[in-house]
Formats: sequence, structure tokens, C-alpha cells
Amino acid sequence: MNKRIIRGTAIAAVGALALAGCSAAGDDPEAPEGGATEQQTELTIGVFNGWPEGEAASFLWEAILEEKGYDVELEYADAGPVFAGVASGDYDVALDGWLPTTHADYMEEFGEDIVDLGSWNDDAVLTLAVNEDAPITSIEELADNADAFDNRIVGIEPGAGLTAATQDAVIPTYGLDGMEFITSSTPAMLAELSSAVDAGENIVVTLWRPHWAYDEFPIRDLEDPEGTLGAAEEIHTLARTGIEEDFPQVAEALSNFRMDSELLFSLENAMFNSDAEASDYPEVVATWIGENQEYVDSLSEGIDPVE
Repeated sequence: MNKRIIRGTAIAAVGALALAGCSAAGDDPEAPEGGATEQQTELTIGVFNGWPEGEAASFLWEAILEEKGYDVELEYADAGPVFAGVASGDYDVALDGWLPTTHADYMEEFGEDIVDLGSWNDDAVLTLAVNEDAPITSIEELADNADAFDNRIVGIEPGAGLTAATQDAVIPTYGLDGMEFITSSTPAMLAELSSAVDAGENIVVTLWRPHWAYDEFPIRDLEDPEGTLGAAEEIHTLARTGIEEDFPQVAEALSNFRMDSELLFSLENAMFNSDAEASDYPEVVATWIGENQEYVDSLSEGIDPVE
């Protein structure tokens, strides 16, 4: 289990932002109407470090588009750099914008230079989760039972919207200033969660749905009576300006993309709840596509193959 968690660190290394390689549209008279020119077949998808739903969707679309003849590259970075990269045009697409709350600050900063292609899942929610046999059921009980959790809240990346919500809303609202809020990375949080569950120890972590951890570990969410983590959100596809002119068929297909949580969990579980290494993901996704071919074919309708 730890092997599966730790491997996320390797694939989540932040490299330099790569240029998307998208040239000006409309210069090739031989290009198919509504399709991409020869110079417009390269797409870069920005993927948030440690966010499995976005990673799963990104690998799925990489497979769909490469089947149509596009050259797709996945680039990993934290949420802030991905938003900045989409806004600057360094990334063509990102598939993990949580709106209207979690990534509101990033949209306020970069939204004028980002095209929102719409939501593909409307069941996204931020949580504080505990082991199933923890002695509390609500965040409002946490301060009085901090010692039972080693006086710690284990978080994810410092720049994540979930981290900001925990720091700015959850902790002050529920009087948790006396607890240590640890931030590092999602893989590190999952490693601590795994260790605590295996040892029969109490732990409280910042988490979100949809996430494969709910299938993997005996955990449950704490109630949030003050609503500090917000209501259910939508997961949006975000793109650079000009994508609808440069890649109209791809932009249209992405704007029509929908994936319910049950289907998403099945893809996440195939990728992350197995012994597959990161290098195996394309093969894992290809197998999953074969098992869900009718659904995947519906996503790629209207995208002509690149010649």
C-alpha cells in the first residue's frame, strides 16, 4: 500500500513549465474544416500534484486524443502554477478546477485569461476525515479531543485550496489553533493515514471527495455544522484563451465531457488501487477504456482524426 502511495511522489515532481507548441490558426488551406492544422496537433495538459481525480481524467483524455492522432503531454505542478500556466498559454488544458469555492482565489487572479469549458463532475466536496473508529463525529468536537489525535491535523500541499480553507475557516471557526496543522504533500498525508490505520491509531486528515482513499481505508468524514468547507462543488475543465479557435473540435468535446463519481471511482481504482506503477498508467487506462468503450466513444464524438 505504501508503495502505491509513495510512487505518487515520483510522478508528481514539479518540472519546468513546457511550452504548449500551439501555433496560429487558419493558415493551412489543406486543413480539415474545424480540425487542427499540422502545426496544431500538440497539446499540453496541466495536472495538479496529488489530485487523483484530475490525474485520472487527464490520462483518459490523453488516450482519447492520442487515438485521434494528437500528441499529448502531461505536465505536473501544484495548483497555483497550473492556473498560471493555463493563463499564460504554457498549458492548453487543466481538468481539475474546483469551483466556485476551492480555487476561487486562483480564478480571481487568473480567470480573465482562462476559458472555463464547464464542469464534468458536480459531486466534489472538501472534508476532514478520521479513522472509522475515531471517538468523534464532528469537527466541533475536535478541540476537546485533540489529545486523542496527537494534537495534529495532517494536511496536503501548502498551496492547495483545501489547505487555505482549513487555515482560514476551519481552524479559527472551531478553535483549533492549539493543534499542529501539518502540510507537505498528498502522498505524505496518505502515507500517514495508511500508517495510522494499520497501527489502529486515531488520525484526522484533510481530504476530499471523490478520492480513492474512501475505498481503500476504513475512514469517514467529520460533520461540519458551520459549513466551513463549503457545499459540494463542481470540477471544471479550464483552458487557455484561443483554444476554441485553435482546437475547436477538442474544445467542444471537452465542454461536453461528463463523468459521474461512480465511473470516476472505477478509473481511479484501476490506476491507484492496484500494483501498477506510474509507467503502467497508459496500459491500465487502455484496459479501462476497453471495459467502458461505449462511454469513451461518446466523449470523442465530433473529433476528426488528425491526418
